[in-house]
Amino acid sequence: MNKENNPLICDIETGMCETSEESAETESQSKIESTNKSVKMIYYTDPICSSCWGIEPQLRKLKLEYGNSIVIEYRMGGLLPDWNYNSGGIGKPSDVASHWDEVSVHYDMPIDGDLWLEDPLDSSYPPSIAFKAAEMQDSEKAIAFLREIREMVFLYKKNIAKWEHIEAAAKKVGLNIDQLKTDFEGNATALFEEDLKLGKELGVRGFPTVFFVDDSGNKEIIYGSRPYVFYEMAILKINPNAIKREYSKNWETLFSKYPTLTAKEFSELSGTPRDESEKQLNELAVEGNLEKHTTKNGSIWTANKIVG
Repeated sequence: MNKENNPLICDIETGMCETSEESAETESQSKIESTNKSVKMIYYTDPICSSCWGIEPQLRKLKLEYGNSIVIEYRMGGLLPDWNYNSGGIGKPSDVASHWDEVSVHYDMPIDGDLWLEDPLDSSYPPSIAFKAAEMQDSEKAIAFLREIREMVFLYKKNIAKWEHIEAAAKKVGLNIDQLKTDFEGNATALFEEDLKLGKELGVRGFPTVFFVDDSGNKEIIYGSRPYVFYEMAILKINPNAIKREYSKNWETLFSKYPTLTAKEFSELSGTPRDESEKQLNELAVEGNLEKHTTKNGSIWTANKIVG
């Protein structure tokens, strides 16, 4: 297996899932539109990017602490066009299985690599286009949809390139399925292609890549997976006056904001030590407040009812 030729084999040290395509060196010429919030985060990602799953705890905390100062713009990067686009040198799906298991341990986020042995995706383009279709309908529901398909692929071993799983995720978050299908087969592809084009102009070579920008053209870039403080520092460098909000860290409030949480996420958001977090989540599951889903590489907990 040649790591360099397989975009799904991410570099654990850098936290990057890199594409093999060359990026245009036009970063300085690219125009990034401003926002009415003080800091825009342009987040280049992919539904099946394991390192992107690895930074969910950090991003969720950023939204809680700096949600008044930031707006996150999700852009799809096209991690896996197909298994043949690199002249046959990209490897094969089964190569990814053990890597995902390794990544799961590294990021302490549950991922079951057996997907690549049982029902591998041919491409990450269909779920990426589906996300753009969801955005056309409702931006908040689109973010929930992206989380849902990520849980499907990483924890439930679902091939999210298949429409049946895209549809199930869309129904769960309350999207209109007929409209989603129309947009998926229509304008969403062009929006996805715009993301790919902008990514090349910005010099994006892998995922996650996060740009922090303001309306004066100031810019910070974080490549790969980094601890929370790196993202916080980038925000404060762009806007030193950004105010960190206090938020309730009890389990009811956190699960009312985020209906599913891993132990790593709960630990990050609640400020509770990792082992203590898992113990508390397990106790809440025994009491019937949460439902626990366990994979071979960790668990995720879901609120059984609306809490908070």
